[in-house]
Amino acid sequence: MENGDIPDNANEHCPGPQSESAGKSDACEGCPNQEICATAPKGPDPDLVAIAERMATVKHKILILSGKGGVGKSTFSAQLAFALAAKDFHVGLLDIDICGPSIPKMLGLEGQEIHQSNLGWSPVYVEPNLGVMSIGFMLPDPDDAVIWRGPRKNGLIKQFLKDVYWGELDFLVVDAPPGTSDEHISIVQCLDATGIDGAIIVTTPQQVSLIDVRKEVSFCKKVGVKVLGVVENMSGLCQRITDFKFMKMTDTGDQSDVTEKVREYLEKSPEMMNLIAFSEVFDSSGGGAAKMCNEMGVPFLGKVPLDPQLCKAAEGGQSCFVDKDCGVSASALKKIIEKLMESNGLSTSPLTSDT
Repeated sequence: MENGDIPDNANEHCPGPQSESAGKSDACEGCPNQEICATAPKGPDPDLVAIAERMATVKHKILILSGKGGVGKSTFSAQLAFALAAKDFHVGLLDIDICGPSIPKMLGLEGQEIHQSNLGWSPVYVEPNLGVMSIGFMLPDPDDAVIWRGPRKNGLIKQFLKDVYWGELDFLVVDAPPGTSDEHISIVQCLDATGIDGAIIVTTPQQVSLIDVRKEVSFCKKVGVKVLGVVENMSGLCQRITDFKFMKMTDTGDQSDVTEKVREYLEKSPEMMNLIAFSEVFDSSGGGAAKMCNEMGVPFLGKVPLDPQLCKAAEGGQSCFVDKDCGVSASALKKIIEKLMESNGLSTSPLTSDT
């Protein structure tokens, strides 16, 4: 009802939530929304004007979505922000996962606080050209649970958009919670007037994840947000053979560590030391994200392997692009980001220090 649309459960001949007679006309008698409509403020949302003014200095706005949790959406958001900043773009990373903010840790910013200036809330900066905003900076204890209903979540998202002074940005990357709920509707409505470039959807290869991704694609189409592409994350375990730990199963079912013996054999064949081992973790026999994208008519950006080194980089709040141990995942992410920018016309020149 925030955008003035008539609710699905409204009475016949509903005058509309924004009408002066909303909740008061004869057609409103007995409607479950009558009291809300009668007391709700009428007319345009004044916050949207303030949001439009703030967002006027942001060139591109990209949403990062997922159908379900645990697919690496926030990891991708963080590494995308690192990659864009490394290209000298001015980047803002906005975490609107109100109940599960993980971006501060993934950017190495745990324990930081938000500061107020005469221009508004100041983002927390990783680099001079990479600022971050998250509710995680506002919690007195990182273990505190955020138990909020929809209206309060939506109110904070509005505050992030209208009260944070980002300055001039090339990219605002928005890390959203999984699913299609209040936060998603709120961010789309708030940014609608200023334009959203589109959404990147992150998934894993198995069907249980792809089922939810289809719903995410459907959501984007219904609210008019372009799907910039789908990323298949955790697409097989991939790491250097020298990083593996080798175990031998005994007759009693116990395991014994034989890593040192295996490495001795490998050292006798130096060409083996540079091998990368790959193994399917999830069942991708159904064609994975690539097949789903083909069926739903949305772009497939590529696959990122399940790389333990990438996990370590994320846990440590580091960019995988400067960690030599992340060669496998960094290479895959780099190709995906280049394809994203080229295919969607995002390869703009970075802002100069004079702008």
